[in-house]
Amino acid sequence: MAEQTRRLRVCLAASGGGHVRQLLDLEPLWSRHDSFFVTEESALGRSIAQTQETYFVPHVALGQAKLGNPLAMLRGALVSLRRSLQIIRKTRPDVVLTTGAGSMALLVIWARLHGARIALIDSFARFERPSSFARLIGPFAHLRIAQAEKLAQNWKGSIVFDPFRTIEEPRPPKDALMFGTVGATLPFPRLVELVTAAYRDGVIKGRVVLQVGDGATVDHEGIEWAESYSFGDIQDMLSRADYVVCHGGTGSLITALRAGCRVIAVPRRYELGEHYDNHQAEITENFRKRGLIEVADTPEEFAQAVERLSQRDPVRATTNYAELMTYLDGWMSDAKRS
Repeated sequence: MAEQTRRLRVCLAASGGGHVRQLLDLEPLWSRHDSFFVTEESALGRSIAQTQETYFVPHVALGQAKLGNPLAMLRGALVSLRRSLQIIRKTRPDVVLTTGAGSMALLVIWARLHGARIALIDSFARFERPSSFARLIGPFAHLRIAQAEKLAQNWKGSIVFDPFRTIEEPRPPKDALMFGTVGATLPFPRLVELVTAAYRDGVIKGRVVLQVGDGATVDHEGIEWAESYSFGDIQDMLSRADYVVCHGGTGSLITALRAGCRVIAVPRRYELGEHYDNHQAEITENFRKRGLIEVADTPEEFAQAVERLSQRDPVRATTNYAELMTYLDGWMSDAKRS
């Protein structure tokens, strides 16, 4: 990457989970500038705040209204309207790099109105059509990045950088451990119940650790659990876990695949009130077709997934953003001169 004579003030804007993890993967780019994060307050967000300048905004998503809680969406939006403006006025970014989602919409609009250049990277979770965030905020962006070829074809004005790569190196040694995680955004009792039933029925051998989400509990002797774990604790468990059970978010999937785990995904379903839409079903089906993971929705499917994974070597995969970072470095150099 070319040397720059002046560091830019760069805002890294993303909600929780996979959205903000994608920005963390761009650290070789943004660490060369005067950068700060805007995200939601979660275990990962709090971990970032320990080492980086970080501001929090409330969770806001159109899906809250779909799931019958429009007042929560409205309250969050009103708080975000004020807080986002305060953040932009205080920080005065030259550039905003955002991967979405809803909680970042007002911040991006305020930043654009205050003269910032906007680079919108649509979520790696979208393979065919742009997210609601990309459709809403796309007109405010100076640069639109898709992470899949078909998505770029369906998102006018975007360019594509597909970061997906397989890892040829064998995985590190693993313990007889299954780690289950529901993620940071919404509760997911169905995943917890699937793992608990599999442990009770003897489908799972060895140690089981579950991250169950705020307000959830596990009533089964022998299973270790907590509402949340620190980002460091989760990374440690992934490094040791033979099996990982997670929801269908790309951040959780890629992190587990990178660590060489055998992955069973339980996608959140809109029709069951578990998420704002069915994009996790699209993600997990795409990963399953590539031979990377197994997908389960019922106890029977879960037991079959464990059996199939036990009979084959795990496939390791990751995201490599080197080409994207090179492109963004040049784009940011132009932004600096403009």
